[in-house]
Amino acid sequence: MDILFLNPPWHKKSGNIWKSVSSCMPPFGLGILAALARESGFSVAIIDYNAERVGLDRAQEYLPSSAPKFIGITATTILIDSALELAKIAKKKYPDTKIIIGGVHATVMPKETLNHPEVDYILMGEGENSFLELLAGKDPRTIKGLGFKNNGEIILNPPQPMIPDLNVFPIMAYDLLPMDKYYSAPCSYKREPSLGMITSRGCPGRCTFCNGDLFGSVIRFRSAEKMLEEIKFLQGKYDVNDIVFYDDTFTSNRKRMKDFCRLLIENKIDLTWSCFSRVDTVDLEILREMKKAGCHQVMYGVESGDPQILSNINKKISLEKVRETVAATKKAGLEVRLAFMLGSPGETEETLKKTIKFAIDLDPDLVSFNITTPYPGTQMFAWAEQQKCLINKNWPEYDLARPVMTLPTVDSKKILYYYKKAHRQFYFRPSYIIKKMIKMRSFNDFKNNLKPFLSLLKFNFEK
Repeated sequence: MDILFLNPPWHKKSGNIWKSVSSCMPPFGLGILAALARESGFSVAIIDYNAERVGLDRAQEYLPSSAPKFIGITATTILIDSALELAKIAKKKYPDTKIIIGGVHATVMPKETLNHPEVDYILMGEGENSFLELLAGKDPRTIKGLGFKNNGEIILNPPQPMIPDLNVFPIMAYDLLPMDKYYSAPCSYKREPSLGMITSRGCPGRCTFCNGDLFGSVIRFRSAEKMLEEIKFLQGKYDVNDIVFYDDTFTSNRKRMKDFCRLLIENKIDLTWSCFSRVDTVDLEILREMKKAGCHQVMYGVESGDPQILSNINKKISLEKVRETVAATKKAGLEVRLAFMLGSPGETEETLKKTIKFAIDLDPDLVSFNITTPYPGTQMFAWAEQQKCLINKNWPEYDLARPVMTLPTVDSKKILYYYKKAHRQFYFRPSYIIKKMIKMRSFNDFKNNLKPFLSLLKFNFEK
């Protein structure tokens, strides 16, 4: 085998609301790399430990008996420790195999990642071209976007140019993945099977807490035609009925959005779908078109109910715009899902209360409250380091469910208290429960709502 890809396991700790109601998505980056490698004539396999629910204690059992030439492992910040442990296990079994770490954490913390003896290479930024050049045997010193070690010295090459056209990528190698193991989070899908997809790179926002500009300042998209091609493929081969689009801002290109909706309608595609958006990228007209094309839910990142906190994190939206867009989304007949953060720079007990009240006043169908987390590579992380307010760099704790900053304006225990209180105050309102019950039309609706509700009950009583 030329290349074996590994997706590390993710064990969610107690105290995290997402522990039992999260999704399991295909490893999008690995799927594209596998498809590209196979197109270039290399033999490829993928082991998705997360989807298979195999922990690090059993990871070696799943490794093939013969050594691959390369092992590629992807990792976000929260998964980097798991990825490095997986690299250690693989290196012990295959001492001569070259191990590559890619993903956002290797990009923003390259020296820290390469410092581990089991890591031979890292891919920084968009890794597709760097990866193919490495597989083809090109001199590592000449490969842009590659990090490696030379006699113990860490070498970080200049970055690769951004790939301007995402349509050059093939459909990811779904056949190498355990497709029956992937699922969307309860309440984010309407029908099953439901699968996640990403169709763009970048984000129009420049929020201080986000790595949205990691792939450059220009957002790049796959065309509506290419999206339709992949949806038809997924429906034909895997009977996919629902898709959750995980693009940072799926609606940021209005023309593509209109083309996509038109193609779904013209081709009579039987699909329900949901997406992530910003409140300043949609209006009633486009929301109504999305509804006609099968969209059933839109999630907006609102983050705070206090204008000063929004300014502090460079969100560049107003509370009035939030109200206007939420009202338009409801008028279009779409479910509204909102995301808020608790514990941003400048947060006080008063602003925490304002955020919870704002969420309740907006009365969306779903809401998620997360604890503000300064991920490496973001402006907020740089600020937290400069202010010496990082509690630790224990990356598995950067899970949006526990404070990793000590703020001078509010105690961490207060943030945790309001994290729980926010969910309790929003979801256990009699008016909300009655509204949800009235909306239930089938056993499937009941099932989709029961698991999150039981999870909320359990979360509420956890210490």
